[in-house]
Amino acid sequence: MDNWRKSSYSGPGDGNECVEIATTPTHTAIRDSKDPAVGTLTVPAGSFALFIEALKTAPYPV
Repeated sequence: MDNWRKSSYSGPGDGNECVEIATTPTHTAIRDSKDPAVGTLTVPAGSFALFIEALKTAPYPV
């Protein structure tokens, strides 16, 4: 995957305080922006969408 992007909330400068994601129609890959060569976690796109929704609706700060 070569379409990595990170959140606009990831910090100043290079924004190395966050994770990066890359998407395909079927999967989402996640990696550490501080050390992207270490590895990636790849999950089905639908599962990642559910995870993000759960974060948005969590009853406590995450």
